[in-house]
Amino acid sequence: MTRSVLFDTETTGLDPLNGDRVIEVAAVELVNDLPTGRHFHALIDPERGIPDEVVRIHGITDEKVRGKPKFSEIAGDLLAFFGEDRLVAHNAAFDFGFLDAEFARLDLPRLARERMVDTLAMAKARFPGLPASLDALCRRFGIDLSERTSHNALLDCRLLAEVYVELTGGRQRGLSLASAEDAALPIAVYAPVGPRSPRFIDVAPSVLAAHAAFLARLKSPIWLS
Repeated sequence: MTRSVLFDTETTGLDPLNGDRVIEVAAVELVNDLPTGRHFHALIDPERGIPDEVVRIHGITDEKVRGKPKFSEIAGDLLAFFGEDRLVAHNAAFDFGFLDAEFARLDLPRLARERMVDTLAMAKARFPGLPASLDALCRRFGIDLSERTSHNALLDCRLLAEVYVELTGGRQRGLSLASAEDAALPIAVYAPVGPRSPRFIDVAPSVLAAHAAFLARLKSPIWLS
């Protein structure tokens, strides 16, 4: 079983070095790169105002975070949810940078970069030259965007989890026969039970002749080596 955590943040701006802060963080658990249903979510008092131009992007106002916990109050629970596993994010350097700045304020170590998995880089490698935003990838993979009227960390995580499944091979990666109540269980995988008995297949002479004629037209066919 391989565990990783996919996460997203919303912030007061674009640069933590200029005092911008995290105002929302969400994370979902993945097992064998598929979501289990476990998640973490917190709205956070950034201890500063949220500019109007940023509110227009994610819809989080000063009123919505008033009275919410400060980052120092949720940091322990967030790190516990992260564990020591891989951390997946879209444009991961942005989210890692903001969390690093928040942890630094608490004298906590930065997130190890070897844990980083960037779905933006994955998408650009798979679809070079094409748009690689979360919206664009959802449309490319036929993922429903009807609920995404603004940025929302938990909704973005759930959408990105579906995108991540597609980027890592699609639903054929594993088969789960578990019910919704068992969603947190590891994905069931096929295990061989031993050697199989060969089965003789009788091929009609006309088929063999047609196959031989086809091979005769090829230059040094490997099947005759």
